[in-house]
Amino acid sequence: MMGSGARSGVADFLAEAVVRDPEHLALVSPERAWSYAELDQVVDRRAAELERDGVGAGVVHAVTLQPDTPGIVTLFALWRLGATPAPLNPRLTESERRHAVETLEGAGPGAQAILWTSGTSGRPRGVALSADNLRASALAAAARLGLGPDDVWLASLSVAHVGGIALVTRSLMLGGVLAAWGRFTAASASALLDGVQAADGTTVRVTHLSVVPTQLLQLLEERRGAPPPRTLRCALVGGAHAPPGLVARALGEGWPLALTYGMTETTSQVATAPPGLVRAKPGTVGRPLEGAELRVAPDGEILVRGDTLALGYVGTGTPLRDGEGWYDTGDLGRLDGEGDLWITGRCSERIVSGGVNVDAHEVEAALCAHPAVRDACVVGLPDERWGEVVGAALVATGGEVEVGALAEWLREHLSAAKRPRRWVVMASLPLNPNGKVDRGAVRREMLGD
Repeated sequence: MMGSGARSGVADFLAEAVVRDPEHLALVSPERAWSYAELDQVVDRRAAELERDGVGAGVVHAVTLQPDTPGIVTLFALWRLGATPAPLNPRLTESERRHAVETLEGAGPGAQAILWTSGTSGRPRGVALSADNLRASALAAAARLGLGPDDVWLASLSVAHVGGIALVTRSLMLGGVLAAWGRFTAASASALLDGVQAADGTTVRVTHLSVVPTQLLQLLEERRGAPPPRTLRCALVGGAHAPPGLVARALGEGWPLALTYGMTETTSQVATAPPGLVRAKPGTVGRPLEGAELRVAPDGEILVRGDTLALGYVGTGTPLRDGEGWYDTGDLGRLDGEGDLWITGRCSERIVSGGVNVDAHEVEAALCAHPAVRDACVVGLPDERWGEVVGAALVATGGEVEVGALAEWLREHLSAAKRPRRWVVMASLPLNPNGKVDRGAVRREMLGD
């Protein structure tokens, strides 16, 4: 183990786990398993390699990492050296990669990690997170979901995604087990739920996983209606709006869903509904986590503040919070009589057609309620008469959908301003590097740009 002088911040998460229970299983890959003591030694060796390459304390290190053993070991080795990892998503284009590296030149001291927003409301921005942010996030999630050392988490999200890095730091901080099988596939995730063996004979069966809605849909289709094993205690769904039809299908097939609301700027979760609440009130994301405050402004925008709110943006003068510490999320929502939060859309996704406010998520939910529609994305398109009209991109359940019949069916479910005027049927919806639907790409497709 490297000298304690080199260790700081998030590196303590692993060090504390080693002291608590060095022989406890920490990480399992297709090749083998590592105890916490063994993982600690591997991290030391990787840190020494990075140090020889010139990486040291105070360095902001841009690096492309996968959610596999080399990626997780490198992440903790950087923290052990006192460097600041800035993980880059492997799916970034060369132009996006150059922009990210240029942005990092404006990074100030103090950050433990720099992650990137998804770009749903513009070009992705770097967000500086502290060790306190990551620790507060882990403790709050553990309290809400009852997490501990018996959990086996699938490393299902890119570590360049806030949900991905949060599940890694949370699992190791709490002394749990990470199943690191590389980039997510529905087939491997399904197998890990049922139980598989590493090459050294270690059996791993995932008890918890974090997925975005698209990954949940892929898992449901992979299992073809078969319920998950009872050993799966929680499927945490976040990162994007979960369509009501998807939630209903998963609950009907026996999945223990926890719905969460959060973002890069809040170090992942702000509010989370555990499985029991989701079964009782499908669609709610629950109450704010411990240490987080949340309010809904008169115009419906959600504002948050608290222990997990990031240090700030990197390379930009844009402030993250107002004078009272509140962050304007750009998301729309409402609180019900019991204090549970319901997400209703994004300010940037609100369409104004003929003076009528149209919520894209409401229209998408109506479309997905039709049996011929598997998935949908709704955007506003410029129109000389109405200012904007609703455009809908569809993914058909069986490969085909009769748009005329669907439009007629919608007359019974949506008022005129909310009904799509333009349509496109796609094999799949385009996704951005963080796995969210790329509304900009959908809009460009519909405009022919």
